[in-house]
Amino acid sequence: MSYYFSKVLNATFSGAKEKTIEALKKEGFGILTEIDVQATLKKKLDVDFYKYEILGACNPGFAHQALLAEDKIGVMLPCNVILQQKEVEGPIEVSVVDPVASMASIKNNQLNPIALEIQRKLKNVVESL
Repeated sequence: MSYYFSKVLNATFSGAKEKTIEALKKEGFGILTEIDVQATLKKKLDVDFYKYEILGACNPGFAHQALLAEDKIGVMLPCNVILQQKEVEGPIEVSVVDPVASMASIKNNQLNPIALEIQRKLKNVVESL
């Protein structure tokens, strides 16, 4: 079972990021965190790395439902979305976590319908890009 969905875009990095954030908004997700991995690795390790950003996406309603069903589910929140560009001027790959795969290790049947609905919404995001 794959643990993510992805799509390759021929766009600028900032354009792909904007499009991804807009697609997430249409499905009810907001961005809680943005991690610029390239800048962090440069600052902390003085390592050159390709463009790689992690967006922490959250749908508050589903997060609330999940927390009510399983109080430790916060270790898996928010849903991570990555954008990476391995080559200068190359395509941008957008990858989104599959919540069904990530929650498979949790034995709580109350999470199944929540994970399936989040999965559907995140698949819609990727397909719309």
